[in-house]
Amino acid sequence: MLKVYNDLTNEKERFIPLEQGKVRMYVCGMTVYDLCHLGHARVLVVFDVICRYLRASGFDVTYIRNITDIDDKIINRANENAEPYGELTERFIQAMHEDAAALGVLPPDAEPRATTHIDQIIAMVTRLIENGHAYALDNGDVYFSVASFRGYGRLSGKSIEDLRAGARVEVNDAKREPLDFVLWKAAKPGEPSWASPWGEGRPGWHIECSAMSTCCLGDTLDIHGGGADLTFPHHENEIAQSEGATGKPFVRYWLHNGFVRINDEKMSKSLGNFFTVREILRHYQAEEIRYFILSSHYRSPLNYDEEHLQNARAALTRFYTALRDLTAADGSGAEAYLERFNLAMDDDFNTPEALAVLFDLTREINRVRRSDDGQAAILAAALIRMGAVLGILQQEPEDYLRGCPMDRQGLSDQEIDALIQQRLEARAARNWAEADRIRDQLKAGDVLLEDGPQGTSWRRV
Repeated sequence: MLKVYNDLTNEKERFIPLEQGKVRMYVCGMTVYDLCHLGHARVLVVFDVICRYLRASGFDVTYIRNITDIDDKIINRANENAEPYGELTERFIQAMHEDAAALGVLPPDAEPRATTHIDQIIAMVTRLIENGHAYALDNGDVYFSVASFRGYGRLSGKSIEDLRAGARVEVNDAKREPLDFVLWKAAKPGEPSWASPWGEGRPGWHIECSAMSTCCLGDTLDIHGGGADLTFPHHENEIAQSEGATGKPFVRYWLHNGFVRINDEKMSKSLGNFFTVREILRHYQAEEIRYFILSSHYRSPLNYDEEHLQNARAALTRFYTALRDLTAADGSGAEAYLERFNLAMDDDFNTPEALAVLFDLTREINRVRRSDDGQAAILAAALIRMGAVLGILQQEPEDYLRGCPMDRQGLSDQEIDALIQQRLEARAARNWAEADRIRDQLKAGDVLLEDGPQGTSWRRV
């Protein structure tokens, strides 16, 4: 029985989708004006695993992850670069897809863009005005009236009174109340714009997700996810807009992943501790980054430091070493491990506990293979199957163990194989000094040799 922590109720609840056997899931994606960073990577990996597990559990999942391809940051960056905003967004959308693929993230079922849903956005804004939840200003701006929506603040736990007390009133602001937020922005000279009943303009950030999610999945979603930083105001405003327009509950279960910290400090460009996915991939294999992300519960803070990434590398090395020279086979004997794995994942997608099951199974594989390769092969199949739910352990063991981050300088695979052959010839000639010299040379190049009954294998360390 799957239970998830619902941020709307602040309780762990049994997961019951609106329609039996089907799950409608929407996750806030990227604003494409720069390269993806570690915080984006966490969102991508966390909800990829949630989607994988739901499907492995038998649910028919429709997974939507949007792209924000028009907003102030995009316009400003395009102006800085002296390039059309469309060229900027296309370049970073392509980069995002490359980063997601490198991390083993499966593509969503659809990836709607704000600029391709202008009609739906205008229709929703129009309906909000008709329902008394929004109003247009003479300059062409349209605002949502927070006071008109009963229950505003229930997701974030913020009251309208407290928000009003802390609100900052802008000079010459024509809004009725400081808390009201923009749905449609009148165009400024030189900005991209679209025709609307209120004049040329473009959508506000919050309305994009309400329009795209309901367009793709209907008025009520089963799961809406994203980073914890989006809880307020973005997701709070989505609830107000969506329910104000449709009159129906917007989301049944709200899921948010925790913040990312760098060496126990908040990740921030101003602190100079801001890492893109591509920067990290120069030092670590993609699967190591993915394992590192999953080693913490998705709701907990994630602390990026070298020790945690080295631990991820050591763990994956242990798994793949256990799988080396085993051909996965069907059979019984791993049911208890599979049951424990599912129990962990049914408990709000508890990936640290799920990984602990993989460690226990790996120990059993290493124990059994000494006397029964057939049973070890059955256990190996279970390890690979559970790994697939987490998006790990799908490489050939040799490919991972010989993998090399982009920044690592040293011997090529071909050079290593040639030296191993020379060492084998030296050993055959009983030239132990030469054989030892070659082993030491390889060790100095961060290559570890492992002699066994089936010959000599190697891995990078």
